[in-house]
Amino acid sequence: MSVNFKMIAKTFYGFEDILADELLVLGAQKINKGLRSVSFYGDKGFLYKSNLCLRTALKILKPVNEFKFTDVDDYYKNINNFPWENLLSVDSSFIINSVVFHSKTFNNSKYASLKAKDAIVDRFRDKFKNRPDVDSFKPDLKIEIHINKNYCTISIDSSGESLHKRGYKKYNSYAPLNEVLAAGIILMSNWDKNSDLLDPMCGTGTILIEAAMIARNIAPNLNRPSFAFEKWLDWDQDLFELIEESVIKKIIDFDCKLYGFDLSNSMIKKAEKNIEISQVDVEIEVKNKDFLKSSKEDEDDLHIIINPPYDKRISTDVNSLYKSIGDTLKNNYLFSNVWIITANLDAIKSIGLRTSKKIKLFNANLESRLLNYKIYPGTKKDKK
Repeated sequence: MSVNFKMIAKTFYGFEDILADELLVLGAQKINKGLRSVSFYGDKGFLYKSNLCLRTALKILKPVNEFKFTDVDDYYKNINNFPWENLLSVDSSFIINSVVFHSKTFNNSKYASLKAKDAIVDRFRDKFKNRPDVDSFKPDLKIEIHINKNYCTISIDSSGESLHKRGYKKYNSYAPLNEVLAAGIILMSNWDKNSDLLDPMCGTGTILIEAAMIARNIAPNLNRPSFAFEKWLDWDQDLFELIEESVIKKIIDFDCKLYGFDLSNSMIKKAEKNIEISQVDVEIEVKNKDFLKSSKEDEDDLHIIINPPYDKRISTDVNSLYKSIGDTLKNNYLFSNVWIITANLDAIKSIGLRTSKKIKLFNANLESRLLNYKIYPGTKKDKK
């Protein structure tokens, strides 16, 4: 009989609602939104399924121990008393990452990690006369410790490398868009998948590939080479393959057009290679083309998502660029639902179009805005 347990999905700021929606559709129980995280309950199969299917999760943690402590010795005893042999063998390796907030006991996270490591190693030495190794690069078990005041939560990381590493993006640009961020933007934009989608500054194709996977209901991490849970002592390969097969059976067809432009021919070549690796089996057309000199070919609805460069990444005047984007949309792209993600909060004013929606996000550590412009005649007028 499968046993349900608590899990925590980490995400970007602003994505908590759409991650919770994803979990609800996937079948999670007891969903609770936090800051940059959503907790939920499920069994081992659901842990596998979450790692495979969640588009806006960065990693899935499984809490294994929680306790209050009074001082360093009490902290050590609580960790030493935990049955780590259920999670590790003497031949295994592990690494500990700690974060500490408002603690009078620990001035820094490294000391918290060191004491936890001592407690685990000492338990194995006492019980088995041997101990697992610490491995910073490819550990069998990644342990996450969260300390807030005198309360400690210990979790194990089921994902390993961040879940934005889908496995398809082998060819990158100098400022690549994170895959989780791209997927979240598409979901937030409420693309109905019945209209064509254009990324006019597509770079290496991340938005287009994520859109294709969303349209076809392809789990984002089917191409991922490995997950951390594959090294756990309770790893069940048969169960994982069963989950994987059920996920593959839910893939659907998609008929609309996905296409992108980029000024750089080398970016287009990289995008083409990434699209091929992704195996989305959707026609995605990418062209070496200047969006600012382009126009829409018909009056059908078009969904546009733009991740324009900002001043640190371009030599041209960023305000002029953003004004040109706005002019191009207004004059050449009627009947379009446009979403722009940018970290340049000043330059976005140069777009010159009235926003329908503004959403605060973070691109890496940069505060950003996701802005919606509806380019339809007689509905949304541009600013004078």
